[in-house]
Amino acid sequence: MTVDPEKAIVLWPSYFDSRVSRTSGRKIPKKDAVEAPSARMLYDAARSLKLDCILELEKSYPRFWYRKEGRVLVEPKLKKAELVSKVAHKLKELPKQ
Repeated sequence: MTVDPEKAIVLWPSYFDSRVSRTSGRKIPKKDAVEAPSARMLYDAARSLKLDCILELEKSYPRFWYRKEGRVLVEPKLKKAELVSKVAHKLKELPKQ
């Protein structure tokens, strides 16, 4: 299955960054967050969950429009909250890049 960009779930590195506050966009508890995750790390974590995804490196999270941090589009097999939680746990297991 290929990812339909119109229906895909968008994952931004800021969702998982321990340096970003909850009000600024972090979606997970600080204890589950990692410092400075990259879009490539999110892509690898989503692929390790056997999900189809697309890596877009030139995109900017709207709150931090001046940073080109990238994003990952993931097929909507899970609810977003469940997907974010699973990717966060995979990020903790992946080696730091």
